[in-house]
Amino acid sequence: MIRKHSATLHGHRTSFSLEDEFWMELKTIAASRSMPLAALISEIDDNRPAESNLSSALRLHVLSWLKNGAAGA
Repeated sequence: MIRKHSATLHGHRTSFSLEDEFWMELKTIAASRSMPLAALISEIDDNRPAESNLSSALRLHVLSWLKNGAAGA
């Protein structure tokens, strides 16, 4: 199921839609990197191409993380 989520990035509220599975993986990634989920989302947002939207960037980050063996875990 796709759910709408909100986050504050650099002092501005934004929202994005993600499937529950992607949301759970983002939480796992943040935990494995010992960082708050909001910090991970902010990092992904800062590094995404200008032409992509945040929801897509988050999904692609999760995909990349999983394809790379969860960063060697």
